[in-house]
Order: sequence, then structure tokens, then C-alpha cells
Amino acid sequence: MSLEQWLNLFNQVLQKLPLTLLMIVLALIFAVILGLILCTIRLKHIKFLSSLVRVYISFIRSTPLILQLFLVYFALPQVLMIINIDINHFSRLFFVILAFSMHTGAYLAEIFRAGYLSVDYDQIEAGLTVGLSPVRIFLSVIVPQALRNAIPNLTTQIIELVKDTSLAFTIGIIDMMGQVKLIIGNNYGLGMLEVYIVISIIYWIISLIIQGSLAWLNKSTQKPYQV
Repeated sequence: MSLEQWLNLFNQVLQKLPLTLLMIVLALIFAVILGLILCTIRLKHIKFLSSLVRVYISFIRSTPLILQLFLVYFALPQVLMIINIDINHFSRLFFVILAFSMHTGAYLAEIFRAGYLSVDYDQIEAGLTVGLSPVRIFLSVIVPQALRNAIPNLTTQIIELVKDTSLAFTIGIIDMMGQVKLIIGNNYGLGMLEVYIVISIIYWIISLIIQGSLAWLNKSTQKPYQV
């Protein structure tokens, strides 16, 4: 293939990059919110809810994401119809973001919990001793250290989310992977190798950007923090 043909392939696939990035950003935002809620429930040992959260996390971590996506897209509308809630007219994007948020949120809950528990309780007691408020201790003592300890796993999970979005085409979302399938279909399978190389490079670059950004954040959190 000539350079012009390669650039044309990149251009065709990148046309759907905004949609892919939209899925990543929205799913990550809702996953962080869900993860914090689930983490708080587990840390507070809230009766009944804590047990439900453990079951939920266990289910998410033990079943394939594509199965979870199909359950959300095909099964959830039927279940809600039992109580007269009709979501069949909702956009496919809604179901994709919901499935990815629920999946990633479960993993983030465990990452947040592990980060919180990694902070030595003696430091919290020291903060109380010198008269710091619980909020100040949380923001100035717990968060910096918990974030620093969680960044490696957080980086891995965000990159997993980036790769997971490639499953959105299975329910008809034409994102970058869906665009790849269309290109291959329109060319009757010709140039399949080249198209897959292009999409691989794009995902690789996105992952490198995420790794670099969080590595910079990790380096920043290594600086001494002040209380």
C-alpha cells in the first residue's frame, strides 16, 4: 500500500474517534461515581447493602463483559417492562455506556478500597491528635496517599476500558471498531490486515497517552504533601 492509502485508512477510522472517546469519558465518569459509592458501602460495612455489593462485584468480575453488555441491552428492557418501564426506545449508546460503567465501576470500587486501606491508620490518629478535622485529614492525608497507591491499578483499568469499547459494535454502535468492520465489509475482506494494523496503532497511541498522563500524575503525587 502507498502512503496515501495508509493515510486514507487512518482518516476513515479516525472519523469515529470522537464517538469512541465519548464512550470512554462518559463511562469513566459514571464508573468513578459508582465505584466511590460501592467503595463507601463496603468500607462503612453497611448492613445488607455491603453483602449486595460483594455479590455484584463478584458477578461482574466472574462474567465476560460481552455477556454483561448483552444482558443490559437485551435483558434489562424486558425486565423493566414487568414494572411498566419502557426503555426499548433508548439509544444504543445509553446501553453501551451503562454496561461499561457498571463493569468498570465494580473494578474501580476495589481499587479505591485497596487504596484507602493502604493508608496507615496511625497517620489518621496523628491528624486527630494535632486537631485536624476529619475532612482535612481525608483531603490532606488519606486522598494523596490512597491516590498514589491506586494509580498503577487505576491506569490498568482505564486502559482496559479503552479496549472494552471495541465491543460496542456488537450491538450496532459504529465506533472505530464498527468502522473497521464496515471498511472490511465494503472491500469484501480485501485489505483486512492493513485495517487491523491501523486500528491497533490507534488504540496503542490512546493507551500510551493515558499511561503517560497517569505516570505524570503519579510522579506529582510523590512530592511531599502538606497538612
